[in-house]
Amino acid sequence: MRSAIDLTPYRRSTVGFDRLFDFLENSARADQPDNYPPFDLERLSDDRYRITLAVAGFKRDEIDITARQNLLVITGRKADSRGKDANYLHMGIATRAFERRFELADFVRVELADLQDGLLTIELVREIPEAMKPRKIEISSGASVETKAKSEKAAQEPQAEEVA
Repeated sequence: MRSAIDLTPYRRSTVGFDRLFDFLENSARADQPDNYPPFDLERLSDDRYRITLAVAGFKRDEIDITARQNLLVITGRKADSRGKDANYLHMGIATRAFERRFELADFVRVELADLQDGLLTIELVREIPEAMKPRKIEISSGASVETKAKSEKAAQEPQAEEVA
């Protein structure tokens, strides 16, 4: 049994985390009993990840991978290739359609996808733009700011013309 999480105190003291809080609240409410197809999620390094889905029986053209801003959607639609005339005693190979969604953090993009031996592998990388990376801010002394302001003010005042 899950209990509701109240994120209101955090919402009041943070700025720009609305999407994260909405995601946490929605995922706490959503029941996802279907775990098909099974998957692994690996962290390869600080900024690299790998998702591996077991999609045995699916061909490349039956799987669609769509990357949107902060969302990765993987869908599979199996063409009904099993013969209607076949006399199956047991049908245990899953051929049902699926959709798997993964919420992605900002600046995470899909680098590549590969299907081999019934495993779909998706490599993800987080690339933070240079403008978003931390940078050192120089602290100037008040004297240099005053000197600069005075020199700018002097440059703006009109010069008196000399009378000959």
